[in-house]
Amino acid sequence: MMAQYLTLKAEAPDCLLFYRMGDFFELFFEDAKAAAATLDIALTARGEHGGEPVPMCGVPVHSHEAYLARLIKGGHRVAIAEQIETPEQAKKRGGKALVARAIVRIVTPGTLTEEVLLDARAANWLVAVGKAGSLFGLAAADISTGRFEVASVSPATLDAELARLGPVEVIVPDSFDLPAAYPLTIAGGFDSNAAERKLKSLFNVATLDGWGEFGRAELCAAGGLLAYLERAGQGAMPFLQMPVRRAAADHMMIDAATRESLEIVCAANGGRKGSLLDAIDRTVTGGGARLLGSDLAAPLTDRTVIDARLDLVGFLHDDPDLRARLRATLRALPDIGRALGRLAAGRGSPRDLGQLRDGLDEASKLHEVLRIAPRPALLDALLPAFVGHGELVDRLQRAIVAAPPIDAAQGGYIAEGYDPALDALRARGGEGRRAIAALEARYRASTGIAQLKIRHNNVLGFHVEVPAKAADPLMRADSGFTHRQTLAGVVRFNAPELHDHASEVGQASSHALAAEAAHLEELTALTLDRAREIALAADALARLDVAAGLAERAAEGSWCRPAVVDHPCLEVTEGRHPVVENAVATSGGRFVANDCRLGPHDRLWLVTGPNMGGKSTFLRQNAALLILAQAGSFVPAATATLGLCDRLFSRVGASDNLARGRSTFMVEMVETAAILAQATERSFVILDEVGRGTSTYDGLAIAWAVVEAVHDGNKCRCLFATHYHELTRLAERLDALSLHHVRAREWKGELVLLHEVAEGPADRSYGLAVARLAGLSPQVVARAKEVLKRLEAGRAATGGLAAGLDDLPLFAAAAVQEDARTDPLRDALATIDVDALSPRDALETLYRLRDLVAADGS
Repeated sequence: MMAQYLTLKAEAPDCLLFYRMGDFFELFFEDAKAAAATLDIALTARGEHGGEPVPMCGVPVHSHEAYLARLIKGGHRVAIAEQIETPEQAKKRGGKALVARAIVRIVTPGTLTEEVLLDARAANWLVAVGKAGSLFGLAAADISTGRFEVASVSPATLDAELARLGPVEVIVPDSFDLPAAYPLTIAGGFDSNAAERKLKSLFNVATLDGWGEFGRAELCAAGGLLAYLERAGQGAMPFLQMPVRRAAADHMMIDAATRESLEIVCAANGGRKGSLLDAIDRTVTGGGARLLGSDLAAPLTDRTVIDARLDLVGFLHDDPDLRARLRATLRALPDIGRALGRLAAGRGSPRDLGQLRDGLDEASKLHEVLRIAPRPALLDALLPAFVGHGELVDRLQRAIVAAPPIDAAQGGYIAEGYDPALDALRARGGEGRRAIAALEARYRASTGIAQLKIRHNNVLGFHVEVPAKAADPLMRADSGFTHRQTLAGVVRFNAPELHDHASEVGQASSHALAAEAAHLEELTALTLDRAREIALAADALARLDVAAGLAERAAEGSWCRPAVVDHPCLEVTEGRHPVVENAVATSGGRFVANDCRLGPHDRLWLVTGPNMGGKSTFLRQNAALLILAQAGSFVPAATATLGLCDRLFSRVGASDNLARGRSTFMVEMVETAAILAQATERSFVILDEVGRGTSTYDGLAIAWAVVEAVHDGNKCRCLFATHYHELTRLAERLDALSLHHVRAREWKGELVLLHEVAEGPADRSYGLAVARLAGLSPQVVARAKEVLKRLEAGRAATGGLAAGLDDLPLFAAAAVQEDARTDPLRDALATIDVDALSPRDALETLYRLRDLVAADGS
């Protein structure tokens, strides 16, 4: 047995091996130690290998999925080795032949399909990253539903695209460097030519041109993904929908730092609660919740498609009765997308067929309900997916019981009347069981043992069981009973007549189970023949759920339909942050709405004011409104006109990355540098407290330069919050810079934060008042006041930190001057032919270079 185990282990050396032994999956050697530590189960030993005890632990087969989930979350990969023949079949091979086993599946975070291992409301993306030339290719699949997409991206946008998908597992070729934020798996198969052949074969097409022009980078990534899935399924491929090509220009580019800052789909603690997604999600199906998360992660940049989504949301928003009926129907629907995924992966159950039957049946009824005129174009496009399944639904309705079980091994899922031969087998089994019940009554009467019972288990089959104190009469040779087993309180027997009836029942039951299994296989094949049509229906139901949920959320919060326009602007009246508004309402407060108007002549707002005054909330809420609008949602505002945004950037809050050797200030500068390098005139940027992580002079200098760069270089819409009041001087020099502040007042020594954004600069920072509000001791606050008076007196005498900046050249002119400067030392070095220098020439050259350094003064 150990030789067989080691052979199988060699096939999957990077996985924990679940080795099937009867009713348990056993693990040995280092696998056992790792699993026992992760699962907190007992580590035992079995025999010896190489003179040492073999560590062992195991988990029950019937509940192994719960253990699998914990192992996967613990960072392990698991190979499952099943028995591929019965003990009886093994005996036929002669001698003491070992039951044959084979690895049937490799379980990784990205290859899960089981319901208990997945979050019903989140996608489970597996992503392969390949490279061809200067481009990276991405191939992403969620095999639980069959979604499959590819993209080609530049190195600068790779991080943003990975952040959009939020993969649970990333496959890369060997020697490939990616951000450590993602769990990486080294794999092979990144061959673009082989991938093209595999895709044509998988989807039975002669050319890929119908899906767009695939680049070599995309094909390279797709090859890695398909090879990995084939290995994970041990040759069996999961269901994949036709690949969708994603272009970077199709959706708003949002990098990982911005997603984390804005808490779009997950909050700062990594959970869903407290995120923008959580605040707006009113979907009632798992598929709808997953699609909403995808929409928020990739807001659109095509105004036509955005308006189509908004039209559908508006249609359902304006008809509360239809919306309520629709949501009630959707709420009762099973998750047909994931049921299809399980069936296609060979891990389906009778219940999955029942879910598809019920889901498709309800979809056809929805088709009739929604065939009303006039209706929006997107609804028109969705409706055809709900029909055309009648023949399959009818077959499943006749074949499958109303509430089919998950476990097919016990049978009982094929409906009565579907197969007369199966009904006859069941009747024979039923007659045998009735005969056994009558036999039990007869045995009681003939033996006089009132406690006599006929029982059944998987070891003895049907047997007679009596209390131990009443067993003596049945132990006699002429009793007609044969002793089988003695336990603590009971004794078990067999009898010829019981054996005959048991054989009849067993034979009928086994034939019935075989017949049901054959029907299950046939029905599954019929269902998978329509896999693509069923997947389209699942997607259409999800889109309908998203629209109905967004309409419900808009009605709850009196949200407005945004006007999405092509020119860069952001005009919002009484805008609100949905997450903060929810939190304030929960605590019994009222959120203060604010206006924001960014246009060609005031595209950069400099916002000053005290901490806790609402600057960060104001910045984030306007970014959130853009995301919601371009995802196709109404927005929390009285009115909103929003220009399409190609890239969204947020530099808000303090964080570090100690694992990569980056301090808080270094992270801030890296993120700021990325913004200045990538933001375009169609981008939207929010910056908060740039430069606060270093000395006052350095920080002010950096903030000053960044404001000028955004204004003169990027020319994008930007909200810039700061405590450097000196920056307000820039309003005199930068024509598109507008000054604003969050209002606050001191009343009887107490700070009152109004959370209102008003025009003009703040009169002061109110830092000491905030410190007192936060609980700083009176002695410390008093001392701080004294120090502040002296600092302000010095500022009045010297002109303050910004003294001398009024005559500074504008950013563009300064940049030209900086570029025009020459470096004599570099110029001299560039002219030296090192290989041609004699020792004397080399010494003279060194003296000349030293003189150049001295002359330059550096």
